[in-house]
Amino acid sequence: MPHEVRGVVAAKKGAPIEVQTIVVPDPGPGEVLVSVQACGVCHTDLHYREGAISDDFPFLLGHEAAGTVEAVGADAGGLVPGDYVVIAWRAPCGTCRSCLRGRPWYCFDSRNAAQPMTLLDGTPLSAALGIGAFAEKTLVAAGQAVKVDPAARPEAAGLIGCGVMAGYGAAVNTGNVGRGDTVAVIGCGGVGCAAIAGASLAGARRVIAVDIDDAKLDGATRFGATHTVNSRGTDPVEAVRGLTGGFGVDVAIDAVGIPETYRQAFYMRDHAGVLVQVGVPDPAMAVELPLIDLFSRGGALKSSWYGDCLPTRDFPLLVDQYLSRRLDLGAFVTEKIALDEVEDAFARMQRGEVLRSVVVL
Repeated sequence: MPHEVRGVVAAKKGAPIEVQTIVVPDPGPGEVLVSVQACGVCHTDLHYREGAISDDFPFLLGHEAAGTVEAVGADAGGLVPGDYVVIAWRAPCGTCRSCLRGRPWYCFDSRNAAQPMTLLDGTPLSAALGIGAFAEKTLVAAGQAVKVDPAARPEAAGLIGCGVMAGYGAAVNTGNVGRGDTVAVIGCGGVGCAAIAGASLAGARRVIAVDIDDAKLDGATRFGATHTVNSRGTDPVEAVRGLTGGFGVDVAIDAVGIPETYRQAFYMRDHAGVLVQVGVPDPAMAVELPLIDLFSRGGALKSSWYGDCLPTRDFPLLVDQYLSRRLDLGAFVTEKIALDEVEDAFARMQRGEVLRSVVVL
């Protein structure tokens, strides 16, 4: 029997979002119904509202969530009602060319629920990142629901589903930060601070946080930054080199995603260093670099998609680190809000006032 619940809907491009009654079907084969307990407010949801990702309005927003499995369809991968899960927006298919080559974190045919959620009049909703978790219940593919330790508070655990995993994975999985490495992270929002935490946990001996906001830089030290650079009045490349004996860092992570920060990350690397871009750029942006510098400086230029994570491997690991107090997920939660406060949370996010607002249901 379909479920009528409240959900946050972006009906038209650029228009304020609305809390509406939506219809969530019972799960079919390979699907699970999740009762959402918490969902973080991410920049990606704002990009959906602004039409920057696609024009498939109306959207059911929300994708950074934890909750409890309420019902399962056939072939639910061993999940049962009552399981506590973090929802992933990548669910490897196991059969595409990337999965078959042993690289499921690049899966080219990630699974989502086959049935759409709808408005009351039957209009299909496009679920943000195949999740749509700004709702009391949501329908996802079974592979998207990753079982984790229920001791983890949902407002903290849910953040692993997107921003924390993206940043942490950019350092640990994509950048392959190891013991004794030096690391710089440009941009100390939620994703950047997660990258700082990941680098610190991986054993980096020096983690340099770069931002234009002193308050964010102060916050970055809580996640493991050993040094900070305010780039508003200081050349960050020279500052980072000054903190690394004149050489630059082994891994530079751009958590902003604009041409200026990409160039800064490129030049603040040591020779043969790694640049990891995890900040999502505007599609119209372009970056220019001298070809001789690309050749002579060596190293690697990488993009990190979802922290190059494998959710079934990485989500439980991050939850364990949280429960053992090595990863302070609670520090990412600036405020807890209700469904009808998401529009205001977008404004606070745009002004840089929060790491994460989290909807708690």
